[in-house]
Amino acid sequence: MKRRDFVLRGASLGGALALPAAASAAPAAAPAGLLAPDPAGFRQAFDSFVGSAPVVEDGLLLEVPALGDNPAAVPVKVRVTRPITEQLYCEEIVVLADLNPAPLACRFRFTPATGTAEAAFRIRLSQSQTVHALARMSDGQVLAARQAVEVGSSGCGM
Repeated sequence: MKRRDFVLRGASLGGALALPAAASAAPAAAPAGLLAPDPAGFRQAFDSFVGSAPVVEDGLLLEVPALGDNPAAVPVKVRVTRPITEQLYCEEIVVLADLNPAPLACRFRFTPATGTAEAAFRIRLSQSQTVHALARMSDGQVLAARQAVEVGSSGCGM
């Protein structure tokens, strides 16, 4: 028997023996709770951003479809509708998904030179839930907007 034949037969025999073991192995499961909703994390992120500032439910436009056909890429647009000046401008916008395993979906920072405070992006949603947008203004006020979104199937943990 040639060395080449010996190596090839040994490799096929090893593969044949390993196949039943691989087929019977249980798939690796995600650790319990890894993909579970995190309402405490949402509350912490919300409170951390707002602090003791007054929350105003006016001046921030949040555009999210009421029905997200693709939960892995839900389109979101957020825009501060108040006039932006060098003295009064948006410093930061955050978007939170209250039932996602990681509630903070995104964060944007702005300067007075930005001119407008707006962003368009896509987020992944784990289930039907409410999307929250918060904008911190330079005078300390926090603008808030929220929109409920229905999704068909899970986008997180795919």
